[in-house]
Amino acid sequence: MLEMLGNRPLSLYIHIPWCVEKCPYCDFNSHAVKSAIPEQDYVTALISDLDADIERFQLSERPLHSIFIGGGTPSLFSASSIKSLLTQVLSRFEHKADIEITLEANPGTVEADKFKGFCDAGVNRLSIGVQSFASDKLIKLGRIHDSNQAKIAAKLATESGVTSFNLDLMHGLPNQSLENALDDLKTAISLSPKHISWYQLTIEPNTIFHSKPPKLPVDDVLWEIQDQGVKLLKEAGYLQYEISAYAKPGYQCQHNLNYWQYGDYLGIGCGAHGKVTDTSTQKIMRTIKVKHPKGYLDNQREFLDKLSEVDEGDRAFEFMMNQLRLHSPFSAEHFQKSTGLKISSILPLLKEAQQQKLMTYEVKNEKEFWLVTQMGQRYLNDLLEIFL
Repeated sequence: MLEMLGNRPLSLYIHIPWCVEKCPYCDFNSHAVKSAIPEQDYVTALISDLDADIERFQLSERPLHSIFIGGGTPSLFSASSIKSLLTQVLSRFEHKADIEITLEANPGTVEADKFKGFCDAGVNRLSIGVQSFASDKLIKLGRIHDSNQAKIAAKLATESGVTSFNLDLMHGLPNQSLENALDDLKTAISLSPKHISWYQLTIEPNTIFHSKPPKLPVDDVLWEIQDQGVKLLKEAGYLQYEISAYAKPGYQCQHNLNYWQYGDYLGIGCGAHGKVTDTSTQKIMRTIKVKHPKGYLDNQREFLDKLSEVDEGDRAFEFMMNQLRLHSPFSAEHFQKSTGLKISSILPLLKEAQQQKLMTYEVKNEKEFWLVTQMGQRYLNDLLEIFL
């Protein structure tokens, strides 16, 4: 028997697909710039796309929780285009005055100089794609910036007026030693970001690295990097709240937290994905938008490429796939409101995970909570297989 689905926080993801060059490890929907970017046309299309989603799901009364502008390289857009976009988006929703608005940026000097303009446009959080501070690693990763530009970008972000900024950093890079990886992390910490995303390079299908694999560190080195890196971040005051996310207290990324807590989000722009809970029909719907900029900007086509319902049989696994990334517990009530399923439907699986020491269970204030253990985090794929 199903429970009633409850309203989840609603976020907005905006995809800007253009970048200067396609990186060899990147499997995101990004397209190298070959001519002038049609900024105004794209902003107009994004708003039309948003309006179609608002009407499709009857969202005019739901408040907006957060905005994340990703890509590609959104910082290639002018500050005036970002301001036009955000002004139009925010006029369509109720929202807090300090709603978190993140924009992804690359540390090339041209983009970094725009940071104050983005702040004036309404952006209050920057996410800077550094990946490494080692010149040889940046070249291998196909990045167009150097170590000095990355440091300058962090300084400009600090001075821009934004509430916080994130540094994106990868480890397990080609021919990277433990010392190399920790040096990168120490440099990032020295730049005083409020948030650091620190994650292992993975080789994804349909990338250059997949067809021409680089030599990566062996598993023993990867585990040592992870173990010592986490300790280094903790000593510097960064709390790990998700597998690859570390923040100073109070500066967790609210947008990404909403994803991991199985909240709702609209996705507008080329190839963007969305997930919306419709309490009136008791359905969870997913959207995918037209992937290529040419098709997305074609006035004769709809923006929506695919609309599908999340099957009741898939909801528990989807919830777990997101929630188990977090270093915080979830309640039976949260599971039921998010999935429309009784906690009893997965209780045998939770007990199995508990027996394998991959999860713990406790009762607080008469509420039941489950939490992934350190072993569960280390063997997350094994844990998730229990819920398949």
